[in-house]
Amino acid sequence: MAPHFTYDFDSVTHIVADAIGQPGRRTFFLQARQGRRVASLVMEKQQVAALAASILQLLDELQAQHPELKPAEAPKQLPRLVEPVDPAFRVGQLGLGYDEDEDLMVLVAQALPTTETDENDEASTVLTVDDLPRARFFATRDQMRALSEKAMRAVESGRPDCPLCGRPIDAAGHFCPRTNGHAYPLAF
Repeated sequence: MAPHFTYDFDSVTHIVADAIGQPGRRTFFLQARQGRRVASLVMEKQQVAALAASILQLLDELQAQHPELKPAEAPKQLPRLVEPVDPAFRVGQLGLGYDEDEDLMVLVAQALPTTETDENDEASTVLTVDDLPRARFFATRDQMRALSEKAMRAVESGRPDCPLCGRPIDAAGHFCPRTNGHAYPLAF
């Protein structure tokens, strides 16, 4: 049985991965639009970074397999999130592919499994995989390169990492185990 897609955009007019909020308190989104329909999906920072890298890897593979294709180029003006951002679901799983016949890349997102609680019953049930919301977005290679570049910028514009411990540094600083001796065993 073919999966049902809550959002199925066969040719997006807009696709972007970006963040809203201050570093350390940002929410990351994948957003696609086809005409007047908009789908905004909540993602983790690591998912956005992995998606950006996967897109670039697939674009490189496609260029190697199909040298006759014009290389994908992002526009000078990268896409932005369309406000208001109304999240449809939190992404649990992503898939990326290529439709050779249409020369379109396809991005599939599935919701993170959640539990449902009935108002009259305190018992909760886990949604089955078939019940989870899904989205499928077809986009040009240029649109996906732009998505990747915007996503990488969003990930990199967060809090800087501490050069000693690798943890993010907040505006007020951070607790660094490398500077207080907690990262090393005590020697007597």
